[in-house]
Amino acid sequence: MRIDLMAGATTAAVARSVAPAPTILVFDSGLGGLTVLEQVRRARPDAAYVYAADDAAFPYGRLSEPVLVERVLGVMERLIGLHAPDLVVVACNTASTLVLPALRQRFATPFVGVVPPIKPAAEATRSRVVSLLATPGTVARAYTHELVETYANACAVTLVGAPNLAGFAEAELAGQPVDDAALAREIAPCFVTLEDGRRTDVVCLACTHYPLLLARFQALAPWPVTWIDPAPAIARRVTQLIGPSPRALGRDDAPVLGAFTSGAGLTAPLRRSLESRGIGRVAVEAMPLGLQ
Repeated sequence: MRIDLMAGATTAAVARSVAPAPTILVFDSGLGGLTVLEQVRRARPDAAYVYAADDAAFPYGRLSEPVLVERVLGVMERLIGLHAPDLVVVACNTASTLVLPALRQRFATPFVGVVPPIKPAAEATRSRVVSLLATPGTVARAYTHELVETYANACAVTLVGAPNLAGFAEAELAGQPVDDAALAREIAPCFVTLEDGRRTDVVCLACTHYPLLLARFQALAPWPVTWIDPAPAIARRVTQLIGPSPRALGRDDAPVLGAFTSGAGLTAPLRRSLESRGIGRVAVEAMPLGLQ
């Protein structure tokens, strides 16, 4: 009996060691989720990845809430049917705040969303003057205001709805960066000086597109601040749900599959940018807006 138990334990250990790597789908309306993909790949370099961009409907902020919910559910149904992921990361603030409950109700696949990083910003600030840089839709959403009230009610919080930054980030990856003046205008409202002399010392990046422009934000900022990127927290949540990597951390050489619902913007410079970020193969699953 003792030998049998030991043999069973050994067999179980071997089974765990050869268990297939999980498939993780990272989903966004466009290319902002690449910042999340990078962090999740670092946490689980053994996994197989699909990066899905619903570029046919980009940007999501222009869609009404009912249309957006229907759109994401329809696209996700196709993606899950095609790729059978073990976990889906919704790397989009707009989709996360509006569609996650419906996704979790319809699909058995676990979902991880992204929320404006107000809590870590409130913990990091010393001046208690914080700005949240987001899309206009995220700034207007009640969910965002509730986060501020819950986690940052002791801070002076400026909500900045930047109408063009997500598009600027997409242009940057496509090799068509906007000029400094245009970018500086978008982030200027983040930098606030109060009457008592305190000024902004933390800026939350509440859109996954924005870290793509972080180096330029840092260069254009009128004074140094801490920029809070939500992607590392998302990666930690992924490992909580599916476990840590069974081997040492590091980047895997396995290419990521990029899946696009339009592909209209897949220029040669953009393809090179995608390849530099690990997306070695691109597929277009045509799904025009309005055709779920």
